[in-house]
Amino acid sequence: MPTIEQMSNQFAKEIGSEMDAPSFTAVGEKPKSAFRDYEQAGIDRVRTFYRTNHIHQTLAFVLEKKSHWLAFQQRTMSPWAALEFLNTLVDESDPDIELPQVVHLLQTAEAIRRDGHPDWFVLTGFLHDLGKVLCLFGEPQWAVVGDTFPVGCQHAEEIVFSSYFNENPDAHDPRYNTRLGIYEAGCGLDAVHLSWGHDEYLYHLMKPYLPIEALYMIRYHSFYAWHREGAYGYLTNEQDAENLRWVQAFNPYDLYSKSANPPVLSELRPYYEDLMAKYLPSTLQF
Repeated sequence: MPTIEQMSNQFAKEIGSEMDAPSFTAVGEKPKSAFRDYEQAGIDRVRTFYRTNHIHQTLAFVLEKKSHWLAFQQRTMSPWAALEFLNTLVDESDPDIELPQVVHLLQTAEAIRRDGHPDWFVLTGFLHDLGKVLCLFGEPQWAVVGDTFPVGCQHAEEIVFSSYFNENPDAHDPRYNTRLGIYEAGCGLDAVHLSWGHDEYLYHLMKPYLPIEALYMIRYHSFYAWHREGAYGYLTNEQDAENLRWVQAFNPYDLYSKSANPPVLSELRPYYEDLMAKYLPSTLQF
């Protein structure tokens, strides 16, 4: 398997870019309105992905996955070793770009760093998709990537491809298909089970190490129905309201920094190694 640096440098060579970092304010390849366009032609893989995801992400499925994966008994790795895996992964749910995940992570982090945000914010950008190592452990992508949403209550129409929920068993179960389902109004998102994926996994893995603002970015960055469309407000509490702004501040870097022009990671690796060492232990139990 090629290293992260080899993969990043190869993309830079192929595209003819010698840029040190992508320009967040001048991506220029397409307007912001063109991102997350799920009606565009040629993304049948994305539609197929979401149909499978929406059918199988039930409350029972999520609880089973939490019990299994949050025991963190898979393997011990350094954060950098986990990132090495991501140089082979292309997210099947993403309609905007088809590059290895590590390229996206670096573009996101460098855009955040260039705008002068705190270093923990930069680190969050660099690690926010690290939970996709679940694919390394055998999970299919439909149980790892994609937009997230609450389970155990009614599926909001604001969720992408919401019509596919008609085939989800929970949508026809009176315990789970009402507005509140198993929850109470204002219970807070901490008490809500979200669809299983990399966000939830990494959120629990990073709990001991990162500030609450970073943890909100990690757990909810794919919860577009909440932070972008305004759905599920009746489940949130004061803490959620206070930290929503951090999720929304992170989203443009995650979404609009995507570009076919990758930075050269070999030049940036020392900075990110030092940054990870500042906040994280040398190895993590995945």
